Amino acid sequence: MKKLSEIYKELGIAFTFPIEITNEKGNSTYYENSYGYWWRREHDKDGNETYSETSRGDWRRREYDKNGKVTYYEDSDGDIVFEGAKLLRNQT
Repeated sequence: MKKLSEIYKELGIAFTFPIEITNEKGNSTYYENSYGYWWRREHDKDGNETYSETSRGDWRRREYDKNGKVTYYEDSDGDIVFEGAKLLRNQT
């Protein structure tokens, strides 16, 4: 993913660090600091974080039930958790 600061520079848009973006509900969706570290997040209609990734290559995905309880979780380490199950760790 191209960093937002690179896009701003290409377009000639002035900015300062940190770059922080929130959505219309106030949820943080993007952050980037002057050292090049960034993260981005996606949220469902209820504001629950459904996906996140970082400049280090880490990512997490979550699903929720109607009450906001996590029913599924997986991450870049190979960990998978779903409702009624124990942690399943990637053995590779």
